[in-house]
Amino acid sequence: MMLTVIFTTYNAPAWLEKTLWGFHFQRHRDFEIIIADDGSTQETADTIQRMREATGMTIRHVWHEDNGFRKCEILNKAILHARYDYLVFTDGDCIPRSDFLDQHIARARPGLFLTGSAIRLPMSTSETISIDDIQTGRCFKWDWLRENGLPITQRNLKIRVSPAWARFLNRLPTARANFMGCNASAWKQDVIAVNGFDHRFQWGGLDRELGVRLKNNGIRAERVRFSAHVLHLDHKRGYADKSIAATNRARRRHNEKNNIAQTDFGINLLLAQGYKPAN
Repeated sequence: MMLTVIFTTYNAPAWLEKTLWGFHFQRHRDFEIIIADDGSTQETADTIQRMREATGMTIRHVWHEDNGFRKCEILNKAILHARYDYLVFTDGDCIPRSDFLDQHIARARPGLFLTGSAIRLPMSTSETISIDDIQTGRCFKWDWLRENGLPITQRNLKIRVSPAWARFLNRLPTARANFMGCNASAWKQDVIAVNGFDHRFQWGGLDRELGVRLKNNGIRAERVRFSAHVLHLDHKRGYADKSIAATNRARRRHNEKNNIAQTDFGINLLLAQGYKPAN
């Protein structure tokens, strides 16, 4: 099964490199990567070129100029560039375990989107992880993570779950299956049918709102949170704004209540403005 992996980045080349090494060591090999770059400097472009040469992976760089937080717009541009029918979404600061793509493929079905979760690392652990740690997979081992600063929390314990228990726990309705941008997958046609991400959304809940519209358009959600693992590297969040998050939340709830499946501020807007991806 051919896949398109999409993730965003913004001036974080060290974290981007670790993410790309994670994909280099995937068991599943039939995929392209599209890096949706929200205006990074030349250092990021240089890192991408170096990683192309080091890994031999198909890495495509979709960039637009830095004009504030335009993550939704660059994600939609990346979606239009995608060559394959199934899209896997993550972030440029998330290292996937070697079976990450396998887990998404195993559950992919027409009429579904899949959503997972992330193990959020403290800065000390994020900085410690090396290429060798990623290649060997030891940075995904509970003992290694604990020795290197990961706190013991109920959320973090999911990385200890065996494959059999993961299949069982994924089916339990203990939490809503919300689209999580750092660990999700969907059919390209389904994402385009709802016009992708809403450009009006700044930081906070933009991914979950896409999931709402997918559900309103008849696409069911299933969880892979106990089986498809990524390590989320720590970073500063200077763009975080509680008032913006509140506005986003209100818009999402409005869409839930009114069964809204499409946005007028997404992929269709890009096409109307004449955006033409060069595939």
